[in-house]
Amino acid sequence: MERDVQFIGQSTAFLDAVERASRAAAVRRPVLVIGERGTGKELIAQRLHHLSPRWGEPLITMNCAALPETLIEAELFGHEAGAFTGAVRARAGRFEEADRGTLFLDELGTLSMAAQERLLRAIEYGEIARIGASRPVQVDVRVVAATNADLPRMAEQGTFRADLLDRLSFEVINLPPLRAREGDVYELADYYGRRMASELEWDTWPGFSPQAMAVLEAHDWPGNVRELRNVTERAVYRWANEHAPIAEIVFDPFENPWMPTAAAEPSPAPIPVAAVPARPAPAAPVEAGAGLRASVEAYERGLLVEALDRHRWNQRRAASAMGLSYDQLRHCMKKHRLSEGGQAPSAPPSAQSRPRNLGE
Repeated sequence: MERDVQFIGQSTAFLDAVERASRAAAVRRPVLVIGERGTGKELIAQRLHHLSPRWGEPLITMNCAALPETLIEAELFGHEAGAFTGAVRARAGRFEEADRGTLFLDELGTLSMAAQERLLRAIEYGEIARIGASRPVQVDVRVVAATNADLPRMAEQGTFRADLLDRLSFEVINLPPLRAREGDVYELADYYGRRMASELEWDTWPGFSPQAMAVLEAHDWPGNVRELRNVTERAVYRWANEHAPIAEIVFDPFENPWMPTAAAEPSPAPIPVAAVPARPAPAAPVEAGAGLRASVEAYERGLLVEALDRHRWNQRRAASAMGLSYDQLRHCMKKHRLSEGGQAPSAPPSAQSRPRNLGE
């Protein structure tokens, strides 16, 4: 499938980022592209290359997260024959392949410290050395790097070289997430929908119904444009009537009403909610001027008693309702000295007189 190199959008935040990339294209300096997954970082790298004086030279792309740490340096800088086990012949690295052109390094934050050190030297001095070689090779490469990691924070924590970050950050282009691009959801959905309808050889483009478009615009889009493309193309593909506006949107294709759920353990028959007497929500501590710790503990104890009463002191059911494990509930009961009935025992009961817990 051909890569989508279209820039679709009219929001100010998006157009500002594209304009910044256009201005930076003519400069030889490195550029760092920051953005969430699916925001179009590779498209920005392509724009930086094709609008630059290097447009006729190679644009080489490497995903730093797609290779194991032991192979990244060999991929970037190449190796000589016999440099390591399996290196039966010499091989040029991505820097040599991108000579006089542009090297796009995606997922830069995953590079090892050793690879970062060699990358810094390549950018600073324009020379690289193949693994196993005795002499460096001069290269003329413009580096464009992309990541969704917080590189300044990583530099503070010592997991990313601060000097490399300084060298790469001549220009930093921050791509806005789709949820911040006002009005662009409609433009993108219409574009990808029309393209899918054409691929399906529809005679007309019915568009999305107002309700479907409202659902699309209200979605948070954690996967950004890549997610929107999948959702809209899936909606068109599944729609049976090409003459009626598309009215069904499926965000999660993995939804399965028949998916089996793992039964943790057998439990008694469910108790009808109506049969259990209602209990008021736990109140704040009665004593005025109680400290924060005492207030929190009193509130926690009230929650425990309310949940246990509601489930007739079935401890396993109460734990499930409160989002706790059985052991966690038992620990909380011990902490608040709760026995069956919500009373704190005056003395530890004997094995013969201890009340029987329904959940045990």
